[in-house]
Amino acid sequence: MTPIVVIAAIAGYFALLFLISWAVNRNNDGSTAFTSKVPWWVSAIATMGAAISGVTFISVPGMVIGKEWSYLQMCLGFIVGYFVIAYVLIPLFYKRNLISIYGYLDSRYGTSSYKTGAWFFFISKMLGAAVRFYVVCIVLQTLVFGPLGIPFVFNVIVTIALIFLYTLQGGVKTVIWTDTLKSLCLILSVVLSIVFIAKGLGLGFGDFIEKVSKDGHTRLFYFDDPKSGLYFWKQFVSGVFMVIAMTGLDQDMTQRSLACKDPKSAQKSLISATFSQTVVIFLFLVLGSILMIYYSTVIGSEFPSNTDDLFGLVATHSSIPVIVGILFIVGLVSAAYSAAGSALTALTTSFTIDILETNKKNDDTLLEKTRKNVHLLMAAIMGVVIVVFYFLNSQDAISAVYTIASYTYGPILGLFAFGMFCQKQVRDKFVPIVCIAAPIISLVTKIWLDKAFQYTMGFELLLFNATVTIIGLCLLIKSDK
Repeated sequence: MTPIVVIAAIAGYFALLFLISWAVNRNNDGSTAFTSKVPWWVSAIATMGAAISGVTFISVPGMVIGKEWSYLQMCLGFIVGYFVIAYVLIPLFYKRNLISIYGYLDSRYGTSSYKTGAWFFFISKMLGAAVRFYVVCIVLQTLVFGPLGIPFVFNVIVTIALIFLYTLQGGVKTVIWTDTLKSLCLILSVVLSIVFIAKGLGLGFGDFIEKVSKDGHTRLFYFDDPKSGLYFWKQFVSGVFMVIAMTGLDQDMTQRSLACKDPKSAQKSLISATFSQTVVIFLFLVLGSILMIYYSTVIGSEFPSNTDDLFGLVATHSSIPVIVGILFIVGLVSAAYSAAGSALTALTTSFTIDILETNKKNDDTLLEKTRKNVHLLMAAIMGVVIVVFYFLNSQDAISAVYTIASYTYGPILGLFAFGMFCQKQVRDKFVPIVCIAAPIISLVTKIWLDKAFQYTMGFELLLFNATVTIIGLCLLIKSDK
């Protein structure tokens, strides 16, 4: 597939993005950029698509090589976590009429805790979004910029600039409607890729089902080794708390639910989104299986050492119709660019509202000017982090995302859990110390367990991190007079 074809596919998708951004934000002002109201079903489609980033698009099919279909164990935990978000967190956020969910920490603990939660979100989202967008930059470097002799840094500058431009004039409404477009493109690209690759193998529907089921890479449940990172209960419980932290306590993800007209609409949106997301993840795993079969039988070489490369290598192979490569590019770009745009919007909202507190000055002109300046700053920082990650990365991208989340979202999860289920007041000024210490203690514990007992602490590290935070908050409880 030539660079011209890739550029044409990207240009066509961005033309749609800019058209949507212009159409839905013609009457936006400084305040409406942070809030919006949309139908629940639009929020549901957007939420489902938002949970599926470029990392999911690239990494989940490749994970089948070494981890088979074990990712569905975590997805089962996601379902439980979404119900907790819908019926515990959403009523809380709507009751307090929050623009940024971290405003809850201000009223519950105090300014120090509020700022700590906002800063941890900033670090979490910036690192997570950079990892996700790093994936698409790598693919574009291989397919477009590399063959043209253009360095990776310029690649990042161009792609970040495009995202900055289409999200600058918009806000939450732009994010939601572009996420809807992304979801439709994503599902279409995965389904059609499966169809065309199966056709390339000469498989009808019945033969396709038999081939995938007998391939030996569709194992779902792992109950045999509790020390393994793939053990069912570790994956399931981690999935529950991972989705609570990364969706329910994440301004980026929660802004879609807060855009519904009332709590019941938001709950309906979330429950619809979680079951839709599970179906789409299943399709990605099916795609991973058929990619492995095609790679081993047609291409005939060893699987790539970096499993994230599997989809791209097959989709752009000379034996595959060009349409599959175009579907790959459209799906990847729609997933990655939309996720990065959403993250930039959420980072801008949190930094402007939570850290700078510009909204308290009651000046819409100042608010809009500050928002645009912060938006530019967030885009620049994200670009720098992507370049740094490019030189440091050594694992599949989806594992990197969840590993980062285990350390950075743990204190946020602990703060919200303690605040909601314990009515005691704490010494607010010491809360930042607890939240910084918890990830450090978690890292030391992880290393110790691995060396002393050969126990691999996987994504359950998030829960351990949150527990350490809660214990620290208990030590800060004010004595009753």
